[in-house]
Amino acid sequence: MGFRYTANMFNQEDTEKGIMYGEREIKEGVLICFPNPKPTRDYEISIEFPEFTCKCPFSGYPDFANLHLIYQPNKNIIELKSIKLYLNSFRERKISHEEVTNKIIDDLVSTSNPIWMQLEADFNPRGNVHTVIRVCHGTRNNI
Repeated sequence: MGFRYTANMFNQEDTEKGIMYGEREIKEGVLICFPNPKPTRDYEISIEFPEFTCKCPFSGYPDFANLHLIYQPNKNIIELKSIKLYLNSFRERKISHEEVTNKIIDDLVSTSNPIWMQLEADFNPRGNVHTVIRVCHGTRNNI
């Protein structure tokens, strides 16, 4: 089984500008949700994103983090590809650890309206300093 090229992968105008199809998908990506298949049951969804990157707003150096999202859905579930594209949109953005972690959870809460959500951003040490930012929204139900 070989790699299959699809029509939307190569856009002549983008190719001439040096824009790759993945970059275009990230740029055009939006957070989307689908209906919770079991809204009457309390349960948790856990998502790991081990390759998160953004840039330090002071030095411009890249910051790398493992993001761990846990949430109890209400009526909506966050679609995985859309969250991947959304998180990848921070790759070239100059933003502090604290600001990016709060921005991400704000956007996820705004999109999905969960019962409870926690985002932990575990940034790789830089300059012998290790930072972990943990933010929550709502009240966690016992399950």
